[in-house]
Amino acid sequence: MSAENQNMACMLLQDEDNEVVVGNQLRRMWYSFCKRKVAVLGLVIVLIYIIVAIFAPLLAPYDPVKQDLANMLQTPGPKHLLGTDEMGRDILSRIIYGARISMKVGFYAVGVAFVIGIPLGIFAGYFGGKVDLLIMRAMDVLLAFPGILLSIVFVSVLGPNLDNAILSVGIYTVPNFARMARGETLALRNSEFIEAARAMGSGDIRIVFSHILINIVSPMIVMGTLSFGTAIITTSGMGFLGIGAQPPTPEWGAMLSSGRQYLLVAPHVTTYTGLAILFLVLGLNLLGDGLRDVLDPKMKD
Repeated sequence: MSAENQNMACMLLQDEDNEVVVGNQLRRMWYSFCKRKVAVLGLVIVLIYIIVAIFAPLLAPYDPVKQDLANMLQTPGPKHLLGTDEMGRDILSRIIYGARISMKVGFYAVGVAFVIGIPLGIFAGYFGGKVDLLIMRAMDVLLAFPGILLSIVFVSVLGPNLDNAILSVGIYTVPNFARMARGETLALRNSEFIEAARAMGSGDIRIVFSHILINIVSPMIVMGTLSFGTAIITTSGMGFLGIGAQPPTPEWGAMLSSGRQYLLVAPHVTTYTGLAILFLVLGLNLLGDGLRDVLDPKMKD
């Protein structure tokens, strides 16, 4: 066998070995995750909400925005399982479509924080000096304001609607990801494998994206899961204040706001919507804690 063929065979064997190692690691992580029953419960809850959001048009028994003034504030019954609101709209249908909106809020808000915050944090931690000073002082300015207040300011400038609310929540979440990414990068940038990559001629950009980014993905995923719930609560709060999603959009915060004046005569208008928010955020927090226990080496059994 020629030397070229031998090298190719060695490369194929290495690739197969790497695939086996990765597969074994994933199986061990899944087994470790499954041992945590509370985390599995969180995963089940989140998956249920995802399925409901995806198949909302099939699951919702009524049009979520269609008014039926002849059936206003009906209590739960066979026709309307969770009752109707002040406009005669089916609450179950609105909650189901609201799950789709809440998932959109979480994905986009956390996505903005991922795309902007993680690169900023990595660059600040890796290059240090003036780059670190400039980036982190900008993050400190954002952190100086309470998250909901900063979101209100952004939405007041851009205009009250759901898309601007999502953008504002994503922007105020950026500093949290940037600071964590910076801390993880500071712990890695003088590691032996980074020095080895430099010695082999790898440039800074290659090191940042091929070595550091890959090694800080785990804590970022955990933080993203936990921030998902925070983004949903914040956006719901903005909807409750009237600066998020606007009527008749079936957004949970706006539904709570419109139903609060009927708490004494029709508590079902707000009760079931509040429970929908509660269980989703609870599921996300349980899932995030489980992922932290599995992905963080310090938490391993």
